Amino acid sequence: MAFKGVAWFSILLLSLFASSIRSEQTETKEFVLTLDHTNFTETINKHEFIVVEFYAPWCGHCQKLAPEYEKAASVLSSHVPAIVLAKIDASEEANKEFANEYKIQGFPTLKILRNGGKSIQDYNGPRDAEGIASYVKKQSGPASAEIKSAAAAAEVVGDKNVVAVGVFPKLSGEEFDSFMALAEKLRADYDFAHTLDAKLLPRGDSSVAGPLVRLFKPFDELSVDSKDFNGEALEKFVKESSIPLVTVFDSDPSNHPYVSKFFDSSATKAMMFVNFTGEAADSLKSKFREVATSYKGQDLTFLVGDSESGQGALQYFGLEESQVPLVIIQTPDNKKYLKANVEAEQIESWMKDFKAGKVAAHKKSQPIPAENNEPVKVVVAETLDDIVFKSGKNVLIEFYAPWCGHCQKLAPILDEVALSFQNDPSVIIAKLDATANDIEGDTFDVKGFPTIYFRSASGNVVAYEGSRTKEDFISFIEKNKPASHGDESTTKVEEPKKTEESAAKDEL
Repeated sequence: MAFKGVAWFSILLLSLFASSIRSEQTETKEFVLTLDHTNFTETINKHEFIVVEFYAPWCGHCQKLAPEYEKAASVLSSHVPAIVLAKIDASEEANKEFANEYKIQGFPTLKILRNGGKSIQDYNGPRDAEGIASYVKKQSGPASAEIKSAAAAAEVVGDKNVVAVGVFPKLSGEEFDSFMALAEKLRADYDFAHTLDAKLLPRGDSSVAGPLVRLFKPFDELSVDSKDFNGEALEKFVKESSIPLVTVFDSDPSNHPYVSKFFDSSATKAMMFVNFTGEAADSLKSKFREVATSYKGQDLTFLVGDSESGQGALQYFGLEESQVPLVIIQTPDNKKYLKANVEAEQIESWMKDFKAGKVAAHKKSQPIPAENNEPVKVVVAETLDDIVFKSGKNVLIEFYAPWCGHCQKLAPILDEVALSFQNDPSVIIAKLDATANDIEGDTFDVKGFPTIYFRSASGNVVAYEGSRTKEDFISFIEKNKPASHGDESTTKVEEPKKTEESAAKDEL
């Protein structure tokens, strides 16, 4: 499958800021603990809770994060007990084993480590100093806090928070254990609390004794209850209930967390993009919500986006402003279905046609090149099957983005690799612009750029994660392509040794 969840969409924005430079050179205490191969394991082992940033000095996002991370570390150093923020240069040769161990795929990546590193959690919080400090404080405490007063309930639930609150007759038993286990599992992305008294809660039936889970939210029905404590069912309830019936994608930052959860969902996604200031916007949005209501509970999620704020989404899907208003549906297998220049009265019937399998899939593809004579062959969505899967060749293919610095650096190296195999007709070196072409199916998992795969003539597919040098590419291809006719030896597909370069793919 191509891009997954928020990975492919990149809708979370890093804050811009400026740092002042003092005219006098003074020594300043650094609160962020610097780790390397000499002290990483020892430091992690002795901390019950620690946050580690895996960074690279040359990474622009890391440079922007650095002063905010330092400010947060300063604040957290005064917490009781003190909370440690650390960092390690994961691009340094001597530290690359830790990048591999923690499966670092982009910079900066932050991990929350508990119990001496035995428990590993992704950091999914803000990137500003205040947000980092607040998020980390919450993560350092219990996964679910007990509510003992109405004032505490008002503070936890608030007017804008999504919170799952367990109501129990006693703080023990199978249901309570199931709830606490889920709170621990999902604590990076959701807030949890529990209470013995439903009367303390600001909304919902106050007479219930439980056990039940009440999810509070600032949209739709404001609160919803579930009594199913089966692990999978409870997790599904929390995740699905935390997404609005129709997610709004616009310039309002308060909507961005819901947009992120929308794209993280594994459900089929129905999205309408319309100019929010246009004359037809209200009627389109009203009809779209009506349709969303009719499909509730059918594993479909709905989003309405402002075409002005959603330019990145339109570009991702290869769509033009002239096609707005439009509805596009993306299924879990990454197929897309498009209704361009849609009118309000067409939405319901088109959705019925989609559900009935009467709508043809829409494929985003660049035009097939009239000439393809360069050493590295250009692949587009329309030719991916023929060149990679049906050619009978050994194909090394790079999935790239035109703006990716690593991809630009790699281009001349792949040219050299292609020239090295110019007398071997069994080998093709190819590239595909993954921002302009759909990648259907599950064969290629493209989460960052560049992503490189090798498909042998015999059908074996392996991701290339080795060093990006001409010699390493050539060696890898020679090892993984099938033995030529007449050669009694059999070449086995081998996984290349990972390096910090493979772990340091550009962020999307």
